[in-house]
Amino acid sequence: MRKRYGVACIVSTAIVVACAALIARAEPVPPKPPGKLVSLGGHKLHVHCTGRGVPAVVVESGLGDFSFDWILVQEQVSRFTRICTYDRAGYAWSEPGPRPRTFDQLNLELHDALLKLGKRGPYVLVGHSYGGPVARNFALTYPHLVAGLVFVDSAFEGERIPIGGGKTLRLGDGAKGVAIPSPRETVTEPDRPTMRAEDLPPEVKSLDPMFKALPPAEQKLQVWAQQLPGVYGAEGSETEWSADYFTRWLAKSQAGALGKIPVVVLTRAESGYGNDLEIPAAQLDKERKDGQARLALLSSNHRQIIVHSGHNMNLEAPADVTAAIREDVEAIRNKSNLE
Repeated sequence: MRKRYGVACIVSTAIVVACAALIARAEPVPPKPPGKLVSLGGHKLHVHCTGRGVPAVVVESGLGDFSFDWILVQEQVSRFTRICTYDRAGYAWSEPGPRPRTFDQLNLELHDALLKLGKRGPYVLVGHSYGGPVARNFALTYPHLVAGLVFVDSAFEGERIPIGGGKTLRLGDGAKGVAIPSPRETVTEPDRPTMRAEDLPPEVKSLDPMFKALPPAEQKLQVWAQQLPGVYGAEGSETEWSADYFTRWLAKSQAGALGKIPVVVLTRAESGYGNDLEIPAAQLDKERKDGQARLALLSSNHRQIIVHSGHNMNLEAPADVTAAIREDVEAIRNKSNLE
């Protein structure tokens, strides 16, 4: 999840929709994708797999992030096992998919794309920020396909998110309270974005300093991909039903929901909260730490690691993320408990 948008994008859909409605110049010719384009019922999903070995690692990126934002981790993990990153529908090379973009919809598309590529699992899922609850829902939906989980500063139910103007929202606020729409593969014409692009906000036309950690080629890809107007429409739809998932998880204790699979929770050391919010920074940080600890309790076989990093660990602390993935992979290979 990009720092300039922040976790607040999970709930602050109005900002995303406003960005998406902007009209822009014709999009440039896309660069060649590093992975494969997998056909799914009328749209294609870009999946990039490298390395060899089992269990395969599958990364669910943060909101608005791209497959290549994980190159620093992917290069290291591919030395000891197979790892797949991908772009959700509407991102980078992936074509727009069915809407609404619920967790279940994202899970179905990833599930089917991996099977079409011959990656039958079980997998180690890595979920960063918004991708954390998406990966968690995948594990709850397809438990036979998930051997382990690594949460990378993951969002969690009840988390308070700064949304500007000194205000915060809890993840779970604003739930619709009705049945979440069923996922589907078929794309109908109304599902395709109708917005064009014209004068995108200046900040998406230049490289955010945090992406300077990427190699030069990936920096260029970042500037290209973040200027694609379809990304912002996809983000808005991805957040539309997220509150209903968080509310469902808030309704009762989730301890033990993932059984005994190895779960590693990476939690940032720095709070990142200012003193200009309606809730004191100290209280927000305590709630954040408590929520991260609860993520670990999703499995009886868990370990939580505090990482001296900010939110974007894949860029700021790729070695720590790689080490956590290796720990999960080796625990599965050895069928042992995390220590």
